[in-house]
Amino acid sequence: MHTWVPALLSVTAAVLIAGGTVMRQRASYASGAIARGWWLGAVVAVTGFGAQAAALGLGSILLVQPLVVLAILFALPMEAWADHRWPLRIEWAWGAVLVACVTVFLAISRPEPSERRPDELLVVVTVGAVIVGVLCCVIVAERSNRHYKSLCYGIAAGTLFGVSALLVKAVAVRLIHDLNRALLYPELYLFAVVGVAAIFMQQRAFGAGELQTSFPALTVMELAVSMALGVALLGENLKVSVPTALFLGAVLAVMVRAVLELTKLAAVRAEEIAHRAHRPDGSSLS
Repeated sequence: MHTWVPALLSVTAAVLIAGGTVMRQRASYASGAIARGWWLGAVVAVTGFGAQAAALGLGSILLVQPLVVLAILFALPMEAWADHRWPLRIEWAWGAVLVACVTVFLAISRPEPSERRPDELLVVVTVGAVIVGVLCCVIVAERSNRHYKSLCYGIAAGTLFGVSALLVKAVAVRLIHDLNRALLYPELYLFAVVGVAAIFMQQRAFGAGELQTSFPALTVMELAVSMALGVALLGENLKVSVPTALFLGAVLAVMVRAVLELTKLAAVRAEEIAHRAHRPDGSSLS
């Protein structure tokens, strides 16, 4: 399988996820409830997640997840258009850094999907251990102030979304080998449970306030956890020398910084829009 197919699906997923997210946000701010625009955005986002699942089935997690993170970048012009403004220079600057990091990482590493089928017991045990860690985050969140509550729920949600990416990949690999036994794979049911839990944690994170805290934590944890599990459980690796691996590690660190900065800017902007949309005078966005 040529890598351009999952790469194209990943970029398509990023565009759709970005568009769906912006549509849902703007619909919520405009009406204060789940309206037709929100549902349309949800359909677009779900289509994006479907494209992401297809990309994971065909390509490496180490290829797909960095490209899907570009959804943060694609959301910039969409949000600017919705807000009737031009993107800020700082947004474009960090966006350029993100694109450069993703390009350099993929060009040098050239990740290929692993042919190793995941061990069912190992996957179940690993997911179970991760869930225990998530529950610990929830306990800490419920005993913390708003800032740390947002942070802990963001970490929990991002971790579960990262696990979901692994499970989608595991299910896709098994379906390729034996489609007739699809309903017998434990990964399928684990994905259903983890996916619902991830969405619940995401809503708790956003509901706790301080979106500029929870959103970056969620985004970075999803990327980090999915890539780490892809290496640990699926045997995905980068066939590069030690010096090159160290360089790629530095590139990933800068990529994470760019993601953090962009998500913080997006979160602050979202809170400002929500505040203006619900002002006491009842005025709305122009």
